Amino acid sequence: MPSIILLNKPFGILSQFSGDDPSITLTPYINTPNVYPAGRLDRDSEGLLLLTDDGRLQHKISDPRFDKEKTYWAQVEGEITEEALRALRNGLSLKDGTTKPAKARLLQEPTLWARTPPIRERKAIPTSWVEIIITEGRNRQVRRMTAATGFPTLRLVRMKIGDWELGELKPGESKQLIV
Repeated sequence: MPSIILLNKPFGILSQFSGDDPSITLTPYINTPNVYPAGRLDRDSEGLLLLTDDGRLQHKISDPRFDKEKTYWAQVEGEITEEALRALRNGLSLKDGTTKPAKARLLQEPTLWARTPPIRERKAIPTSWVEIIITEGRNRQVRRMTAATGFPTLRLVRMKIGDWELGELKPGESKQLIV
């Protein structure tokens, strides 16, 4: 039976097991042999990372052809406008092409764990939170999308991939499921 591990990947950790500095890889967090990340989450992002020992399942989760929804909560610089949300919903022109339309809505500030280090805050510039759901997985896509609307991402947390949710996992915590 294939298994899947849900990990709350902390900020500053790479979505891989190897590297010059093992302390910033998945090695300190995952002891299960023969599992590999199904997709990536960049070093500056936090939240749900799926790992599996099943190559077909890994492909089905990470390949954009399967349109697996990925839900992110993004803290952006400034008070995001309805115009910016509409642009996210319509798809944006980025350097590597136009994005598929995203689902996007304003969020009330969520209750999350403190990030280490904290985001940079500017006293004169407010922030807002947006939920963005995409089916693609381009490099740093959500960050590039919010920047293209004029609201750069300060903090990005992936909350859900398909039916798998981060739930109550704290940074560095994981749970294994049989699928």
